[in-house]
Amino acid sequence: MLTISQLADYVGVTVRAVRHYHQRGLLPEPERDHSGYRRYDARAVIDLIRVKTLAEAGVPLARIEELLAADTESFAEAVDEIDRSMQEQIRELKERRRRVAQLASGERLFLPPEIAEYIEELRAAGVSERGVLMERDGWVMLAAAYPQLAPRWIAQKRADLDDPEYRAFYVVYDQAHDWKVDDPRLEALADTMVERFRAQLAEAGDQADELRMEKVLSVEEQKLFAAYVNDYSPAWIRLHDMVGRRLQAS
Repeated sequence: MLTISQLADYVGVTVRAVRHYHQRGLLPEPERDHSGYRRYDARAVIDLIRVKTLAEAGVPLARIEELLAADTESFAEAVDEIDRSMQEQIRELKERRRRVAQLASGERLFLPPEIAEYIEELRAAGVSERGVLMERDGWVMLAAAYPQLAPRWIAQKRADLDDPEYRAFYVVYDQAHDWKVDDPRLEALADTMVERFRAQLAEAGDQADELRMEKVLSVEEQKLFAAYVNDYSPAWIRLHDMVGRRLQAS
């Protein structure tokens, strides 16, 4: 026979917990012996382990009381139900762990995978961190506002970035952020941007008019959006003005 302290130590609970379970009716309280102490048998050990195990699994004490009074078949079914619930909790915890880990792994928590990969490709191409963060913030807004269209847009952007000439152009465009507003290189860069667009028009064929309108609107939207999400440089403002005027005139 065990004392209450021995019982509590063996099962791994406190004496106070044993007494609480007595009060809740979860653990039968034995009679006192001739010395005035309560003595516990093997049945008490088994019952207390069951109570502790179910409580640690998050089962409410009222539900535990029902389970302990259930027949063998009902108890087994309840245990299976508890197990399924715990498996679902494990899956949820794993997903939370994955998302927490992504906080230290770039943009994958904030963006769809294909857009996050594009942001990583920009870094690898040599785009400044300022430029990368500006793209990231822009894509966060686009993906949230246009979830159906964003996959098509990012597919085109990634296809563009696969072109070595485009990558080189993009790096120069990013560097132009810090140029002076009267830098003569802006004229050449504007010419390059317009030439690239005209080449796209030639490839577009019947969709050229639609593409032209999209490009003109895109220039204006980019200016407004860039001013919203990041510091927008005077050089970029002049560059986009030049590109917009040339596209409208062509």
